[in-house]
Amino acid sequence: MPNEHGYAVILAGGRGERFWPLSTTARPKQFISLFGGKPLLTLALERLEGVVPPERIMIVTAADLIEPTAEAARGLPTENLVAEPLPRDTAAACALACGLVAARDPQGVTAILTADHLMADIETFRQTLRDSFAAAEDGHHIVTIGIPPTEPATGYGYIEAGESIDTRTMTRFQRATRFVEKPDAATATQYLASGRYLWNGGMFIWHVGAMRRALERHAPDLLPLVEAPSAFHDREALQARLTEIYPGLRKISIDYAVMEHVDNIIMARGAFGWDDVGTWPAVAGHFAPDADSNVVIGSCEMLDAGGNVVVSENRMTALIGVHDLVVVQSGNATLICPRDRAQEVKQLVQRLGRRPDGSKYL
Repeated sequence: MPNEHGYAVILAGGRGERFWPLSTTARPKQFISLFGGKPLLTLALERLEGVVPPERIMIVTAADLIEPTAEAARGLPTENLVAEPLPRDTAAACALACGLVAARDPQGVTAILTADHLMADIETFRQTLRDSFAAAEDGHHIVTIGIPPTEPATGYGYIEAGESIDTRTMTRFQRATRFVEKPDAATATQYLASGRYLWNGGMFIWHVGAMRRALERHAPDLLPLVEAPSAFHDREALQARLTEIYPGLRKISIDYAVMEHVDNIIMARGAFGWDDVGTWPAVAGHFAPDADSNVVIGSCEMLDAGGNVVVSENRMTALIGVHDLVVVQSGNATLICPRDRAQEVKQLVQRLGRRPDGSKYL
């Protein structure tokens, strides 16, 4: 049964730069339909069925992404889509989410979720979310969901797990001792070996009162975002007010602004097969390889080639005698790089943005 005061706010303003060139400013990662023929944002909404009803699901996105967001989220009321006038990282979006829920329900318990991740075990994810709502509803704790690591990844933040917390739920909870930023390879290897660190999946569940108190203490500059929705019930008026507020806000993540400073965070162990599919090699893990360990999405012909990831949109791509490459063809751009350097695509996109003609490729 859905929690009586449970809400979900999906953050969907990202640009998915590491998925370039398939992901662009006009079609970010959350709108790509590589997995099951549906956009990642649509899959994120479907995961909430039976946990949070559509009228209590909201999406915070970018102003120029409202239309594609509405298309991917057809089951949501239009008033549940809110646009950030400018990108200000996750702290601003989370403060706005707190205000949006508080304006509707002062006892609301909010799950902050992402639009562009995958979960292998949907039922376990739903149970984890139900249990997290239950753990957060008294307002004593802020809940985060930690992901048991499967490798010494350097692309994720980590959470150190402390003592177990008895919540009388199916999901195991532990005290979150500290948040750690993305480590180097040696440190990540130590974290994995210790068994005490989990990946930070960027998901939080809190009672609106608990979050407001945390913001008042650690990020009071974000309080106007909490207060705006209750003062401006009309959607157009709210958007106008946000347009006034956002230029003066700092760019900062919710981890830096709040989570690293509070002492009442508990962590649910998210054993549901989470994947942020943040790189092209990660995408390959969701498709069956051929006999030569190539993963092909689209049209491709190969001769003496192995271990490649190929995405070829609307045209034929041919490879001869190459191994362990990422090859992505989309629109007017082609990406070719070694699989083990796919994390650097984001840097390449940033360089493209500095070119005089870069915008036509982004």
